[in-house]
Amino acid sequence: MAKSPEVGSAAPDFTLPAVQLVDGELVHSELTLSAERGHPVVLAFYPGDDTATCTKQLCSYSSGFEAFTDLGATVWGISPQGIESHESFARKHQLRMPLLADTGRTAVAAYGIGLGSMLRRAVFVVDAEGVLRWKHVAAIGLTFRDVPTLTAQLEALK
Repeated sequence: MAKSPEVGSAAPDFTLPAVQLVDGELVHSELTLSAERGHPVVLAFYPGDDTATCTKQLCSYSSGFEAFTDLGATVWGISPQGIESHESFARKHQLRMPLLADTGRTAVAAYGIGLGSMLRRAVFVVDAEGVLRWKHVAAIGLTFRDVPTLTAQLEALK
C-alpha cells in the first residue's frame, strides 16, 4: 500500500467518473483533480454510500455547501462504490457535491488510505496550485471532520 502523501507535497492526480445532483437532475462527468487548479478542493474519502456515518458526513457537507463555495472551494465525495450507487445516494439525501466512483481504488491507493478491502475515512485539502495543505486520515472511521474544521483550513489558505 502506498503511503499517504505528506502535507506540502503535490496532491496525487487522478481522474474518476462522477455524478452530481444539479437542480434535481443527475449530471454525469469525469473529474480530474489537476483540472481544478485555480481554486482549492476538499477530497472527502468515505467508506460507503448510505451507511450511517458516511450519510451524516456527506449530508453535513451538503448542508454546509455554501460555506465551502463562499471560500471558492469545491468538495468531492469519493468512495469505491459505482456510479449507480452514488446516483441513488445523491437522490435519497439530496447531496449537492459531486460523488466520484473509485471502483478501481486508484485514488484510494494514491492517497494511501486503503485498509484491506475497505478504506480509511479521510479528508484532504488541496490548494489552488495542487499542493496538499491539510489532511486527516482516521484510524477508525466512526467520526468525521466537520464543516467548521474544514472551512478553517480553507480560510488558512488565504
